Amino acid sequence: MPDSSKGKRRRGSQRQRSPQDAPPNQAGNHEAKRPTDRDSRPRTRPVKDVTVQSGIPTIAFAGGIIVVLVIALAGAFLFLRQGNPTGGASPSGNPAGGASPSGNPGASGATGGTNCPTSQPDPLPAGQTRTVTLQTPKGNMVLTIKADLSPIAAGNFVALASCGFYDGTVFHRTPTLQDGTPFVIQGGDPTGTGSGGPGYTIKDEPVKTPYKRGTVAMARTSAPDSVGSQFFIVLDDKDGDVLKSANTYQIIGDVTSGMETADAIFAASGGVELPENPIPITKATVANP
Repeated sequence: MPDSSKGKRRRGSQRQRSPQDAPPNQAGNHEAKRPTDRDSRPRTRPVKDVTVQSGIPTIAFAGGIIVVLVIALAGAFLFLRQGNPTGGASPSGNPAGGASPSGNPGASGATGGTNCPTSQPDPLPAGQTRTVTLQTPKGNMVLTIKADLSPIAAGNFVALASCGFYDGTVFHRTPTLQDGTPFVIQGGDPTGTGSGGPGYTIKDEPVKTPYKRGTVAMARTSAPDSVGSQFFIVLDDKDGDVLKSANTYQIIGDVTSGMETADAIFAASGGVELPENPIPITKATVANP
C-alpha cells in the first residue's frame, strides 16, 4: 500500500480517538472543555468519623477554671483571717459572716510571759476551779475556770494566765452575727493578728454544756487537736445556736463578774470583725478560791 495511504489511515484513526483518550496533560484536552466559574470552585466531600473541636473553651472548661479560682481565693481569704473561734471563719463555719473562734493556735508569737509552757500543760485536777481576773482599760472581768468542764483546756488556760502569757494581748476579733447580734470577743493571740499561739496545741475534749452569754471557751481551727492560747467570750444567748452547730469549742468556764466590760470591749470596736484599735488585756491574774 502506498505510503500516503498509510498516512491517511493514521490521521483518520487519530480523528476517531475521543478527547477522553488523550493524556491529561495535553493542552488540547483542556481546550476541549474550558472550566466555567462554577467548575472552578473547590468541591467539598463529607468527612466521616472525624470530630471537630472548636478553639473556644467549652462552658464546662471555663466553669472549671472559675471554680479553681474561687477555691484559690477562698483559701487565701481563710488563711488571712485565721483566728476566729472556729478554724478560720466562725465558731462553727463562719455562720456570722466571718466570725469564729479559731485561728492558728499552734503558731508562736511574742509574749510578755516568763517560764510559760512549751507543750500541753497538766490538766486541772477534777473538781477544782480557778479564778482568773482580766484587767482591761474598759474594766475588769472575773472568769471562773472549772476543771470538770474541760480539764485539759482549763489547765492550759490557767497555766498561760499564771505565767503572764496573756498580759498585753488584745481582743483582736469582735464579730457580729448577720442579723447584727453581738457574737463574741476573742483574744489570747500574742501576735494580735488571729494567727498566733503559744507554739503548741492541746488535745480535744467533748463539750458538756451549752454555749450562752458569758461562756468562756477556747478558739480552734477546723483541724483536730488545734486549740492553743486563743479564747473567746460569748456575748448573747442567741450565739449558742450558732456555736452548737459545731460544738467543738472546749468550754472552760464563765464570766462571773464584769460582763459589762465584755460589752464595752465589743462596743469600742464598733462590732467589726477585726477592730483597728483593739482593747488589750493589761494583766491577767490567777487565784485559787
